[in-house]
Amino acid sequence: MAWTRRYDDAEPQRVNRWLAQSGVCSRREAEALIAKGLVSIDGERVGDLGRKILAGQTLTLADDAETELQGRLTILIHKPVGVVSGQPEGRQIPAIRLTTQDALWKDPLRGEGQGAAIQVPDAKTRLAPIGRLDMDSRGLLILSEDGVLAKAVIGPDSELEKEYLVQVEGAITEKKLKLLRHGLELDGRKLKPAQVTVVEPERLRFILKEGRNRQIRRMCEAVGLAVVDLFRLRIGPIDLGDLPEGCWRPLTAGERAAIVQG
Repeated sequence: MAWTRRYDDAEPQRVNRWLAQSGVCSRREAEALIAKGLVSIDGERVGDLGRKILAGQTLTLADDAETELQGRLTILIHKPVGVVSGQPEGRQIPAIRLTTQDALWKDPLRGEGQGAAIQVPDAKTRLAPIGRLDMDSRGLLILSEDGVLAKAVIGPDSELEKEYLVQVEGAITEKKLKLLRHGLELDGRKLKPAQVTVVEPERLRFILKEGRNRQIRRMCEAVGLAVVDLFRLRIGPIDLGDLPEGCWRPLTAGERAAIVQG
């Protein structure tokens, strides 16, 4: 079914901007769809890239537009320790190298990964990490060529939670927990409040709404704790589930919608 939505804001807005704000696609992608004649307002094809939509009007994307947008590949990887998220240096192993046919997870419960319909990344695929994990950390990593998804996860206005289990060395005290939750700065900037709870005597659960460089390790170091193991198990509504270490699977359309639409 074609994507359809009524515009109810009082002020007119350019179609490409509204589609981007709605999380459908980027402005550039919206302009490409308009140029291909795949966008209509109240049944009339939009031919002007500067066209504005008015209150009460209904915008529709043709089925071909939906197919084109859904062709942007996004994958989930269970990253092991020793693998880097992005560009490798020297002999480092990049996460994209894990995305082979053999490592594609065939989940019997989800019914996915069972056939040739799954796109396996190749040398021409340009997948960027959305929320990096350093080489010494493991767990859920998203690689994608979807700019809208990236903005929803790591954009400046993103409120998506990222959840981690962290094994530490050192005494965990209430004073340290209070500082971790609300009271630390990194690089001269105050951190957003964090949810930090004790899971086991030397294991903490962190839930963050930001992702500064090596943030959890630096937070722990600031209060006299050393991180022994850092495991990311969730990004927003997407959790690692039973995905085995070193394996990957594609993000589903429903999962993408849950992230982009908040």
